[in-house]
Amino acid sequence: QVKLVESGGGLVQAGDSLRLSCAASGRTYAMGWFRQAPGKEREFVATITLSGASTYYGDFVKGRFTISKDNAKNTVALQMNSLKPEDTAVYYCAACGRGCRVYDRNDYFYWGQGTQVTVSS
Repeated sequence: QVKLVESGGGLVQAGDSLRLSCAASGRTYAMGWFRQAPGKEREFVATITLSGASTYYGDFVKGRFTISKDNAKNTVALQMNSLKPEDTAVYYCAACGRGCRVYDRNDYFYWGQGTQVTVSS
């Protein structure tokens, strides 16, 4: 069982930056972020493999977000720049095992409790 704990959400203005962090109690193949806005499905944001450091991003990211890892601390961070009001959502940290389909939320076995990100216009 892997426990994930997110931190770093908050209220910012459009164009601002925010950094989310996720601490894991154990190691998995990949860790990443999904987000869910009210009335919408949970969507893929970004994932990084913890050994090979390959990264994957959702199409909407378009260079604004960067995912990174700190293996010594077993944490993953999501740096979000140029935030837009449509980025407002609850952001969830998630982890999956080897062979997982990184874009598919159904392949992620472990989830954090979520952290709210609100971007005002």
